[in-house]
Amino acid sequence: MLTIALPNKGSLSDGAVRLFEDAGFHCRRYGRELALRDSENNAEFIFLRPRDIAIYVGNGTLDIGITGRDLAQDSGAPVSEMLPLKFGRSAFHYAAPVDSSLLPDDFSGLRIATSYPGLVHADLTRRRVDARVVRLDGAVEISIRLGVADVIADVVQTGRTLDQAGLKIIGEPIFKSEAVLIAQQPEAAERPDVKLVMDRLNGIVVAREYVMVEYDVESAHLDRACAITPGIESPTVAPLSKSDWVAVKAMARRRDVNPIMDNLAAIGAKGIIVTDIRTCRL
Repeated sequence: MLTIALPNKGSLSDGAVRLFEDAGFHCRRYGRELALRDSENNAEFIFLRPRDIAIYVGNGTLDIGITGRDLAQDSGAPVSEMLPLKFGRSAFHYAAPVDSSLLPDDFSGLRIATSYPGLVHADLTRRRVDARVVRLDGAVEISIRLGVADVIADVVQTGRTLDQAGLKIIGEPIFKSEAVLIAQQPEAAERPDVKLVMDRLNGIVVAREYVMVEYDVESAHLDRACAITPGIESPTVAPLSKSDWVAVKAMARRRDVNPIMDNLAAIGAKGIIVTDIRTCRL
């Protein structure tokens, strides 16, 4: 039976459960269950702290898992990233008081508070900066005010928490993160059960980036229409009962859908419909 680690709380947990459910697995909890068995798919889901998932997967206790790329890297566990999942995106930054003129290369001799000491040590080593890393489990933003640190390093999503603490981001992101599927070794992808999971999850991830565009257009404008909606290989084109008109169907990137509709309308396309795609294999 394939053992799969999922985050037990937070946005990573919600996104991971939704992803697996959309992929046809059964892992939704109705309480605080720590383990759920999906007999139909011969899988068992184990719910763990996101920070611990890489440890369990890295030592071979569990086969695969979903966690943040930042958490996997910070853990130092021997795991391989198998698939980026396009949710739970965040950036890891240094921050200091708003009136500070510090830059990351100026941190020598300073104290840096963080919940991600592995990432910070790696960045300081790369910069050849000798600073003291103060590990905290949370509430990193207040550490400067309390005199524990001179600078912090933390995950930043909206920046609102930094603003409230009177802090500002310094420099470029140290690390960019998102939810990822991990395994102990890349060779895990050769296992049929792991490959099935990866194919299903990737089908959902890709489908979320695309929509299906359908419309009718005069045959005389078909070449222009196909240039607007080229699809993956090429659009599907079918004749209509109305002479000199065709129906066209093509996948398009979700982010481009509004300009696509504008351009199709400009060449006289009618009945333009955009629908979601639940899953796909390209």
